[in-house]
Amino acid sequence: MRIYFAGPLFTPHERGYIDECAALLRAEGFEVFVPHEHELAVGADATPEWIFGKDRPGIEGASAMVAILDGPTVDDGTACEIGMFHGLMQADPTKKGIVGLLTDIRGQRGESPGVNLFVQGTIEDVGEIAGSIEEALAALIRLCDG
Repeated sequence: MRIYFAGPLFTPHERGYIDECAALLRAEGFEVFVPHEHELAVGADATPEWIFGKDRPGIEGASAMVAILDGPTVDDGTACEIGMFHGLMQADPTKKGIVGLLTDIRGQRGESPGVNLFVQGTIEDVGEIAGSIEEALAALIRLCDG
């Protein structure tokens, strides 16, 4: 199954975490599309058309999506990718679902984890939200079997 890994990738820390997660999924046999592995857009290349042109085929070619939801709010690009994949699922039975990855401890402490209710509803309509990459992996396996 091909996974599109959505999440903010603007800092070395963000990219490193995505890389770690993708490595774990790949070790379990998943093919993972990670946007920053297909040339990180910096400088003059960073146009809306260029970024959309690189990422759109990754979303369209994926069977499932893992989306990082951490932070004060869900990254706006990630939210867009979630919505786009959900829309594709409506007409394509090969699309299996979306797994949100929410590791932000603020939610565990009763604080707002920053997930917009519409974004949460979009994910839960076709998948689930996991609290760790290991839980996300288990959810992807369930999606594969389902």
